[in-house]
Amino acid sequence: MAVYKKLVNYLEKNQIKYEPMAHKTVYTVYDLAQTTGLKLSEIAKTLVVKVDKGYALAVLLASQRLDLNKLKKLAKAKKVEIPKEKVMEKIFRIKPGTITPFGSLYKVPVYFEKGLTKSTKIVISGGSYTDSVKIKTSDFLKLEKPMVGIFGKKK
Repeated sequence: MAVYKKLVNYLEKNQIKYEPMAHKTVYTVYDLAQTTGLKLSEIAKTLVVKVDKGYALAVLLASQRLDLNKLKKLAKAKKVEIPKEKVMEKIFRIKPGTITPFGSLYKVPVYFEKGLTKSTKIVISGGSYTDSVKIKTSDFLKLEKPMVGIFGKKK
């Protein structure tokens, strides 16, 4: 089943309202912002990270860079790193750049940048290069119960 369909089923099953956003093919959050006319502050990007021996998702503002040291402290881990892109295909069975921030779909923990909690709604990847989803930040937090902390830094 396509990731987008899985995501939509997951949201509907949990009675989470969402706004589907189909758009032209984009590979980065910058492309998404330009294509949709959204501000980077409205878009959440999701990165796969290797935390000690497992994987997790780090969700942060599109305008931020990931601070691995801060995430390591938040995760109480010995080692945090960005894995090679092959991991996306092998472990998560997705194309690089299409992961959604719903760790429960992949059975991995989620770390959520505190700066995102200032936005009432966020736009997230819908699991493909042509689909995004807008949802309430509070609904995401309630559904995923991520560990919230500060691990993003300005570019």
